[in-house]
Amino acid sequence: MHPSLDGNRMADGHRFDMNSNAAASKSLPLGSLAKVTNLRNGKTAVVKVEDRGPHSKTRIMDVSPATAKALGMSRSGVVLAEIEPLPRRRP
Repeated sequence: MHPSLDGNRMADGHRFDMNSNAAASKSLPLGSLAKVTNLRNGKTAVVKVEDRGPHSKTRIMDVSPATAKALGMSRSGVVLAEIEPLPRRRP
């Protein structure tokens, strides 16, 4: 999710915040949480699926710039990652 999209509405109706843990996924339900692990360095982050995408056929998830930085992918922009859906909490 590119910084130029900061403030744009996402599929769930919220506005994109490049400093959030927002993610875009075609397969995970909106509002779901997932643990993303960068397979090169082992760094992990928990993201919340708030948008649909990515639009590239070669990627399975887009993450916010803040999450990309936390995962240590700020230089490459694309990494091999494991995505583990997390169970929903009951209210």
